[in-house]
Amino acid sequence: MDVLVLIGRILFVLLFLNSAIGHLTQTKAMAGYAGSQGVPFPWLAVFGSGLLQLVGGLMVLLGVWADLGALLLLVFLLPTALLMHRFWREEDAEARQNSLVQFLKDLSLAGAALMLFAFFAHAGDDLGLTVSGPLFDLD
Repeated sequence: MDVLVLIGRILFVLLFLNSAIGHLTQTKAMAGYAGSQGVPFPWLAVFGSGLLQLVGGLMVLLGVWADLGALLLLVFLLPTALLMHRFWREEDAEARQNSLVQFLKDLSLAGAALMLFAFFAHAGDDLGLTVSGPLFDLD
């Protein structure tokens, strides 16, 4: 089971680590888009969300307080869905559909991150192939 969980952790964080690189290396360009979506303090939001993805993704990947890492990813995903993918405001049908897909993707990943948080916090030190046990205890 430990190897399956490790493989799942690796697959889960690939999207976040790739996105974090973009957020941290193309902050100015991404901030322009975030600002056009009405995100307050867009440069700070893009840079901060890049850090959340990087730190949370690495924590889940390496198993260093992976429960906290999953929560950090949740903190990134929920505001992103609500602020960046407001499909209900799109007038163009194709843009609305694309935004809806991204909105639902973020919500689905948020659900997965919440489940990972509960899984890590409940499994505790019984889960192998991690650097540390969880920070939280849900027993």
